[in-house]
Amino acid sequence: MSVEAVPFIDHRRIATMLLQTVRPNIVQSIRAYRVEDLMQTAGAVGQHFLYANLQSAQTKQDVLEGIAQAFLFPAHFGKNLDALYDCMTDLVHKSGQQSGFVVVLEQLPDSPRFDREAREQLLDVF
Repeated sequence: MSVEAVPFIDHRRIATMLLQTVRPNIVQSIRAYRVEDLMQTAGAVGQHFLYANLQSAQTKQDVLEGIAQAFLFPAHFGKNLDALYDCMTDLVHKSGQQSGFVVVLEQLPDSPRFDREAREQLLDVF
């Protein structure tokens, strides 16, 4: 029976290095990253991970509804960009000091009913 040495992997160090390649307060495509890696990285450095899979969304209303459900917004969420901004900022502000957030919106639609302008307006909120 042989025993092999298994190298120690410092996941917190790897996670920190992953986040160091992304500027804070930036919205960017994450095609270079796996969602699971981002989730583990956020957890390893004490940040909140918010995820919404919007694969079935076709319109701006669908996207806002998907985000509201995934992020557990209150029932009074108005499903418009102003309400999204208010929920994203007010809830965080009322919660006190936060270590940070990694927000992933996967499969944003790209269609005539949710065009480039609608996508840019949505991303501007973040």
